[in-house]
Formats: sequence, structure tokens, C-alpha cells
Amino acid sequence: MLIMNINLKYLKFIIILYLSAYLNIYSAPAPNHSLAKSIYQTSQRFYPEVGHNGAVATQEANATKVGLDILKQGGNAIDAAVAIGYTLAVTLPRAGNIGGGGFMTIWLNKEQKAYVINYRETAPKNINIKEINQIYNTDKNKFIYSYKSSGVPGTVAGLNLAAQKFGIIGKKDFPKLIKPAIALAQNGFPMDYYFLNNFKNAKNILSKDPESKKIFLNQIDKSFIGKKFIQSQLADTLKLIAKNKNNGFYQGKTADLITSAMTDKNFGGYISKNDLKNYKAKLSEPIIINYNNYKIIAPPPPSGGIILAEQLNILSALDTKDLDLPNNSAKYFHYLTEIMNLSYIDRNYTLGDPNFINLNLEKLLSKKYTNNLAKKIDPDTHTPAIDKSSWHEGQNTTHFVVIDKDLNVVSNTYTLNGEYGANKIIPGAGFFLNNELDDFAIDEKPNLYGLMQGKNNTIAANKQPISSMTPVIILDKNNIPVFATGSPGGSHIITSVFQIILNIINYKNDIATAVAAPRIHSQLSPDILFYEDGISIDTVEKLNKMGHVTQKEIAMGSAQSIYYDNANKLFMSYADPRRAGALAMAY
Repeated sequence: MLIMNINLKYLKFIIILYLSAYLNIYSAPAPNHSLAKSIYQTSQRFYPEVGHNGAVATQEANATKVGLDILKQGGNAIDAAVAIGYTLAVTLPRAGNIGGGGFMTIWLNKEQKAYVINYRETAPKNINIKEINQIYNTDKNKFIYSYKSSGVPGTVAGLNLAAQKFGIIGKKDFPKLIKPAIALAQNGFPMDYYFLNNFKNAKNILSKDPESKKIFLNQIDKSFIGKKFIQSQLADTLKLIAKNKNNGFYQGKTADLITSAMTDKNFGGYISKNDLKNYKAKLSEPIIINYNNYKIIAPPPPSGGIILAEQLNILSALDTKDLDLPNNSAKYFHYLTEIMNLSYIDRNYTLGDPNFINLNLEKLLSKKYTNNLAKKIDPDTHTPAIDKSSWHEGQNTTHFVVIDKDLNVVSNTYTLNGEYGANKIIPGAGFFLNNELDDFAIDEKPNLYGLMQGKNNTIAANKQPISSMTPVIILDKNNIPVFATGSPGGSHIITSVFQIILNIINYKNDIATAVAAPRIHSQLSPDILFYEDGISIDTVEKLNKMGHVTQKEIAMGSAQSIYYDNANKLFMSYADPRRAGALAMAY
């Protein structure tokens, strides 16, 4: 009886508590959920790596670790970038290279000075333009996948120039920057699923080249995840560079092997010993783009920097406050598409190697010129393009970034052009050679990326083809580095960089959110607005009603990026999730 009385009292107590809670919930005013935020929540959905001394981001984990290790050993950002460039030639052979070329944008913080190293490939002196046109019109692939499409490679000259002019370790102990790459080539590195799968997907193409079959496919066929991949010939080639610098590549044994490959009766090309001996990487003055109190440092022609400048200047000419352009809205994507198409008129028909054409940069960069372009944009309707061709994404280029404790920054993009370049390994040297000559305008045909190009970019001896590569560094109004980015992706490199810049500067995204946000791309020809997964069907339908032809595409680019938070003295890096294997690190 006593037990029952206690239980009844306890039950009454529970009922009273429950009723009190019920009445409080339904009589109290609704809570303000915007204020009920966890201390762990922010407005951003993605997060970068954070450190106090420096940061690195590359497309491949081994390369990122090598770069960070160089920083920890006292090297500066340039030393780390050079070590990364050589490492990627071993661990990311589809794009990392010593047989291609690119652009390196550098900020030296103490000197308050920006530089660009242009190490783009050049057309060989004895190129046979008539023969190329005939092959191109008969069977385009016989040109693209042979040494005839190969320009004189510039990567070794470019990386070495950076190391010896701007490096700390590079000036004192240059071989130290190549030793990690040599070790990875000679001793091997564990293959992951994506490395193996990429080669399996390329098997049909690479199996046509005896060297690729011997070095790569024979190892891949018998391999499994975790097994080490070894490249003895490439290790020997890298040892010659470590010992003899440029002469270890552009002269001697490696030069002999390259020119010997040019005599192949089926796949031979035009590169001569003199072409190799005379190749020089160039120090160039960067383009400085002033946008919303930031300074954007970009490489000059023949890179994509001038087109990025046009895009930002056209956007500046529009009164975007009155336009009300919420990020990722249909209206926002409409304006971006029209801006992209207007700028690609110059990309496709005006640009060329400034050493061969009279390129009026002052006009292209002028506010008057871009203000007139901005007036051509219809706020509600897409202006159709006339040209039609095809477009697809490439995995042939790669981008990496480094910032050190002294706020020196490197933003570098380099390429083989097509995936694995010409799909031909130099026998005895162990590396793929580029097929960069396809970036010239050849007989008015679209290139690998569907780009129609004008007479200013016609092929000629010793000329550099125009490029979409756009490695950028962004400073604040006090010349303090804020972020650096760039991307692979062929023709839409420029548009990817454009959108990341807007996401950070205009929409205050952190570096991770800015890079991860869905992207669009348009390049005048084909007249299609390509969009990534993540853009809503409602937005796409609105764009269709505005006259756009839309097409969902695979992920665009892989923009490795760094950010410096000056207020908190924090270094951040973010690896774009669009391609497997990328790694960002900070320390």
C-alpha cells in the first residue's frame, strides 16, 4: 500500500511537469531560429586547411607533401613550387610534366614585386605547315597524337629559371628540389584506385605507343591498389636535370633522345637540337587588374589573363547594385554568360603571340572599350552566337599554389595540352611530350576544346600558341596577398577563375566555399551555356526562357587555391573536390 501511494505521487509529479512544458511551448512566442546558432556553425559549408606558417594545394598528394616539406626545410614558396612541378611530372603523368609548358605567377612580398615566367611551348623552326594542314584535313587524330603536334617543351627551363632567380634552396642547392621527384620515380609510390583507373580508361589510346605500353600499361595490368609504380627512365632523366640544370635536358642525352623520336616513320615530328638548345623561358611583366579595391596579378598574352581582365572590367561597367544579382541566381548566370561570350570574341579572334602580332593591350584593358561591350548586354535575353562547334573538358593541365611564412606566393599552371599530351613517351627518357601545336589556329578548324581561332593565332616557326591558362594572385589595397587560384580545364580555365574571384570578392565566400560552388561556362562557340551539378532545375528553366541553350556537363576544372587571413595571421589552402587525388595542407 505504501509503495502504491509513492508511485501515485510520482505519477502526479510527472503529469504536472509534462503539462507545464506543454503549456509553455504553445503559449510562448516562437523562437528566433536565426539567433539559435551553434557556436560550431558558420555561414560557410566548406572549410579549408589552416596553419600559421604556410600552405600548399596541388592535384596530387605526394606533390603537396613534397612542397610542404620544402617550406619546413627553410625553402620559400618558389622553391616549393619548383619541387612540386618536378614531382607532379612523376606522380600525375597525365598533366604534370617536363614535356610541356605553362605560366608561373610570382609575388615577392619583401620586394613588393610581381613576376610572370612564361615557359609556354614554341613551334619548331622547321615546322611544315603545308603537311600539317593536309594531315589535319585528312585525319585530325594523326596530327594530334603524333610528335608533329609537339612544341618545344618549356617546363624544365621555366622551373629552373624560377629556382635559380627567386629560390632560396634553388640558388644554393638546386638538386635538393628535384631529389624528391627522383626518389618517387626510382623507388616508386603506391598507386591508388584513381591512378590505376585513369590508366585503364586511357588504355586504348596509350596501347598504340610501344613506350607507353612498356612503361605504364604493362605495370598497370599486373597492379593493384597499394602496389608501387616505378619509372626508372624518368628517374634517370631527372638526375641529368639535377646535375646539369637546363643542359641536362635541352642538350646531351635527353636532347638526343627527343630528336631521335622525331624521326619515327609513323609518328615523327619537327623538333630539332637547335630548337631545344635555343629555347628560353621568359620573364614577363604581369597584367594588374584593379577590381573592387583588389589588385589581381595575371599573366599577359599569350595566356588567358587579358580575357579575365575583360570579364572583370565588363562586370565593373554594369551597375550591379541596381541589377540585384544574387549569387547563383538565373540573372547572375545570364550576365556571366553574356560577359564570357563577349570576352571570348577577343579570346578567339584577337589574341596571339605578342612577338608576332601587333596586340593593342591598352585598348583591350581600357574602360572605354569594356564599357562599350557592357552596353551590348541585354538584361533579359541571351544574344546568340553564330559559330558552332564542340566542347569537352580536359584533364591535361594541372594547377598548384604555394604561400610561405614571408607571404611570397606562387600560382602555377602547366600542361601537356591533351591528356598525356601526344600520347607518346620519348623512348629512353620516360616522359610524355605535349601536343600543344593544336592550340594554334589550323586551317580554320576548332581545336581539342572546340575553340574557333583567328588569323592572329595561326601557326608559325618559333611562335607560341595562345593559352587559356590563368594562374592569378590577388592582393588587397595594401599589397598584402589575399588569395591565389587557377585551374586546368582547357577553354573554361578563365571562366572558372572569374567565378572564384567573384565568389570571394563580391560574395564574401571563404576560399573553400568559393572553389566548391557550382560553375557555369560559355565560350561563344558553341552557343551553349554549360552548367555543373548543383545548379537548380528552376534556375536552368529560367535561363532557357531567357534564350540560353543549356547543357549539364561534367565537373569543371580543379582549382587548387590558397588564402591568407591577415587579421588573424592564418594561412589557408583548399583542394578542389572536382578531381580525385588533390590535397591541400597548411602548417
